[in-house]
Amino acid sequence: MPLKLSLKPGERFVLNGAVVQNGDRRCSLVLQNKASVLREKDIMQSEEVDSPARHVYFPVMMMYLDEAGADKYYDEFLRRMTEFMSAISNPNVLAECVVVSKGIMVKEYYKALMGCRKLIDYEDERLGRKPE
Repeated sequence: MPLKLSLKPGERFVLNGAVVQNGDRRCSLVLQNKASVLREKDIMQSEEVDSPARHVYFPVMMMYLDEAGADKYYDEFLRRMTEFMSAISNPNVLAECVVVSKGIMVKEYYKALMGCRKLIDYEDERLGRKPE
């Protein structure tokens, strides 16, 4: 199934490890085969990893971007997810943690990454952080 990306002027994204930037006009790209694509807003730099949910997100993002080397990031994910789950009592958030973990187990890294986004949103709400 093709993936259609609608890009704003100057918007950047990662495509199979390469950083690509749109020109000065809106455009649409259609990817006809499987590729690792991550928009700029979903890319987290290591210095932005400053909370438990972000510590879960980062290795998942790395697994998605470097699927061939995903094993390198798995132990970090497992440790951070275990820490996160031990500090949470909300059943809906715990259920989302299970969904993320199942996504990792079946190598559906993008799906797991979007689940991690929900964990970050929950954490930000609890910590009183304003959305970016």
